[in-house]
Amino acid sequence: MPHSAPVDGFRLAYDRWGAGAPVVLLHGWPGDRGDYHDVVPLLAGSCDVIVPDLRGFGGSDKHAADPAEQYGAAAQARGVIGLVRELGLERPVLAGYDIGSRIAQAVARDHPDEVRALVVTPPLPGTGRRILEPGAQREFWYQWFHRLPLSEELIDGDPMAVRAYLRYFWTHWSGPSFTPDEGRLHRLVTSYGPPGAFTASLAWYRAGAGTVANALTEEAPPAEERISVPTTVLWPESDPLFPREWSDRLAEFFADATLEPVDGVGHFAPVEYPAIFASAIRRAVAGES
Repeated sequence: MPHSAPVDGFRLAYDRWGAGAPVVLLHGWPGDRGDYHDVVPLLAGSCDVIVPDLRGFGGSDKHAADPAEQYGAAAQARGVIGLVRELGLERPVLAGYDIGSRIAQAVARDHPDEVRALVVTPPLPGTGRRILEPGAQREFWYQWFHRLPLSEELIDGDPMAVRAYLRYFWTHWSGPSFTPDEGRLHRLVTSYGPPGAFTASLAWYRAGAGTVANALTEEAPPAEERISVPTTVLWPESDPLFPREWSDRLAEFFADATLEPVDGVGHFAPVEYPAIFASAIRRAVAGES
């Protein structure tokens, strides 16, 4: 497994397949680069596909560091753009779900000339104070929990606790026809179960990069500061975290966004609907909306 050169002292583990137009796939929480197992074969015949573990995940470095400085969206984006430059990728398409979506957006906002297009799922900006509604708070409790030392005391280094905790999210956040198989859960427990691994994965939330923190502080930017990179937004029907009505403000944050509803599916885009996800990426590579 290759690793990138360090950025801020962090190396990213990554896999690479195929040849052609460059595509970088960014995973979510709770996940790792293995989330794209079913997407990669659909792209590798015509694309140069790079799938990294983000800082603090999988085979990438997990350093004790100030989360706000080294694990938030801007820091994770520095690692991703560092990998893009190191591999000589010319304006790749970035695709991501969950925290990978936020990081792809951060890269596009900070380095628009180095990104061809985005293909992302929620979270997207525009939630605002709707995050405080009772229904939303019932779903987003975990982001407060992840910032408490209690979360690591109860779960870190205990594979059985990790399995039970991650199974809850993979079951509750997925669509009605999806059941996470034991092999996938076993792989995630292998990734998140060693001492320190679960805690490292929480650094994103401890950096204040989660949806709750973002929604409460976000403001629509001036038109000239909207993300200018062409963006395809795949919005699932059955994601309990992000109801479709929260897609109503995309134009306030993106200069060129196309919304594509995806019915009957939940939060885990590359696992639940890999063919739809890959098709959107291929269209983005071709410059099609």
